Amino acid sequence: MAGPAFRAAAVRVRTPATSANLGPGFDAFGLSLGLYDDVVVRVADSGLHIDIAGEGASTLPRDESHLLVRSLRTAFDLLGGQPRGLEIVCANRIPHGRGLGSSSAAICAGIVAARAVTIGGESRLDDTALLELATEIEGHPDNVAACLLGGFTLAWTESGAARAIRMDPADSVVPVVFVPGKPVLTETARGLLPRSVPHVDAAANAGRAALLVEALTRRPELLLPATEDRLHQEYRAPAMPQSVDLVNRLRADGVPAVISGAGPTVLALAEDSAADKVAQLAGEDWAANRLAFDTAGASVLPLVAPETAGDPSRDGSGQVYGVGGVREPGDAPLG
Repeated sequence: MAGPAFRAAAVRVRTPATSANLGPGFDAFGLSLGLYDDVVVRVADSGLHIDIAGEGASTLPRDESHLLVRSLRTAFDLLGGQPRGLEIVCANRIPHGRGLGSSSAAICAGIVAARAVTIGGESRLDDTALLELATEIEGHPDNVAACLLGGFTLAWTESGAARAIRMDPADSVVPVVFVPGKPVLTETARGLLPRSVPHVDAAANAGRAALLVEALTRRPELLLPATEDRLHQEYRAPAMPQSVDLVNRLRADGVPAVISGAGPTVLALAEDSAADKVAQLAGEDWAANRLAFDTAGASVLPLVAPETAGDPSRDGSGQVYGVGGVREPGDAPLG
């Protein structure tokens, strides 16, 4: 295969936050949430330049070790070759280390941007290959499936390859996230899981996971029993006791609540009419946010030329600006 050619114009990619597991759907279920990171990538003549605004601006590396860059490089290898240089602008809004899929957002942004900036990229790396690549980088498919596809996703591996299906959550359900001030490393939370669990617990989770598909898509009144978990949340309690305590308090009040991913964020699936009240239940130690479900997944969006220099990533409207201010035509959601 001949080496790739690259677009001269920058591309902008928006990736959503995600919540995985959703209680009983350990390493399988994911939700795409209306909280976004934006990345603008332009092929340059040489070098690597990264600007970061928002989450991680003071801590993330600005070199080849950045997860976004590593994902770009991996995708470019599959697309046929590396560009001579890259200019990258990141506007990060997804909290890091909180169980809201910030790493999956970076991975998906990198591989989608690499495909978008490569001429003929979609024929070289289709949507199925994107999911497989994202899963290979992340290590499991639940968050990346939701990030790429949007909506409510069920992911699995088949003959070593990642697969996923997408469903639409019921219109009356509203996600409310409770984000604590301190992060918990995914490796720490996963390290607390036992190597085996009682058969009765595994059977209970299988039934609840099946019920959750019906509850989240068509019968929200079943969400409280459908989000019951016996496989991971209580085992992880030593790493996030306040989070597990909040889950238990919300559930005791009849609110379907779970640990988001590996935590420590808590996700509540509230009825639309009660969502604002639910958001007030956690107390001052939590940043509570009522969100929407994201339905588009990782998307290539138009660039908007900046009015002024200064902030390389955004203005007061939340729009994200590209290197050089080149405007691209209309939205092009993945899949």
